[in-house]
Amino acid sequence: MLSLFLSKRFSQSRQKGFASILNKASTLGVLLGVSVLIVALSVINGFEEQLEKRLLSVVSHVTYDAPYEPINDWQSKVYILEKQQGVLAAVPEINVTGMVQFKGKLKAAQIKGVDIHSHEEVSSVGEFIKDVSIKSLAQNEVILGAQIAESLNLSIGDNFTLLIANKNAKSMLSAPKRIKVTLVGLVKMGGPIDQSMALINLESLQTSLSLKPDQVTSLRVKVTDVFEAHNIAMSAGRSLPDLVYVNSWFRTQGSLYQDIQMVRTIVFLVVILIIAVASFNIVSSMVMEVKDKQSDIAILKTMGAKDSTIFSTFAFKGVGNALLGSLVGSALGVVISLYLPELFVWFYGEGTQNPLSGVYFVEFLPSKLIWTDIAITLGVTLVLALLASIYPAWQATKTDPAKVLGNG
Repeated sequence: MLSLFLSKRFSQSRQKGFASILNKASTLGVLLGVSVLIVALSVINGFEEQLEKRLLSVVSHVTYDAPYEPINDWQSKVYILEKQQGVLAAVPEINVTGMVQFKGKLKAAQIKGVDIHSHEEVSSVGEFIKDVSIKSLAQNEVILGAQIAESLNLSIGDNFTLLIANKNAKSMLSAPKRIKVTLVGLVKMGGPIDQSMALINLESLQTSLSLKPDQVTSLRVKVTDVFEAHNIAMSAGRSLPDLVYVNSWFRTQGSLYQDIQMVRTIVFLVVILIIAVASFNIVSSMVMEVKDKQSDIAILKTMGAKDSTIFSTFAFKGVGNALLGSLVGSALGVVISLYLPELFVWFYGEGTQNPLSGVYFVEFLPSKLIWTDIAITLGVTLVLALLASIYPAWQATKTDPAKVLGNG
């Protein structure tokens, strides 16, 4: 208690000259470092949350693709998969790479034949579709990614052609199969999905590819835990009697998730180093303060103050400066994080090109506060401040009252 009291009195006394500037600079450095770290981690958390809620709600968690012959009796295979642990739902699909042709223009697309009755059990793409519902998708009607339609100048109601490779042809140079279709809806969620997706009724593709009603080229699965998708895929896949390729979202979108985690690590390390530099400025400011307070330390020692009391007094002062900076920085970081999406929209809302448009899977800057991040940031900052305070506090205990008071 005496150390806390003395530390408070020393803090209330005015510092002069360069020592005062250093003291304020170290506190300000900690403040800015903590606020920047909290904002940066909140943005990374926001991207991770949007990855799971938006992108992973649309792309396939797991697919079992037929390498050679189509999968027969898909109804029984779906039943088998839905009985496996970790599987929420399974549906049939036909996935082919093709071209969209309109008025002499061509655009590559991933053409996906979907079962209109069950597709929404494994995908939330319907939330990003304008003008139509997947369940109302009729024969030879197509829902296209918005950027495909924009690049080809396609509008709702236009008729166009899908070109699909003819796998049954004897020659590689055989003409592709052509499907005359009508555009009835657009997928608009931002990012690569808008540039590649083409949804068509499963029966339309079965007819065009000469498949039977119970034949498909792929089975799509939605899992309970997207971050365990690969393990669930391998385990559930063993129950299938067919020869299939097993794919999970880690193979198609995993690099994006890994990039987010890598950025999190780099940001954390870099900003912690910035905080460390600011914290160790405490060493400079406190060394100068110890020098200024030598006479006070000497008087305390002559009055019987122990070295542990002197040490604790200056250690508390160093930690107190860092605590002030970290608490104010945390409050500032939290406020910025809470209003960051609105600030981003306000800044790029009028006349300025949105840097996230068409690049990522979101066109806004997401933010998500996780209180454990704030606690870890505060904890690391205070530990660094304590380490920075040890040397000046130890130097204070070495003050010799006889020399100081004698010289005075």
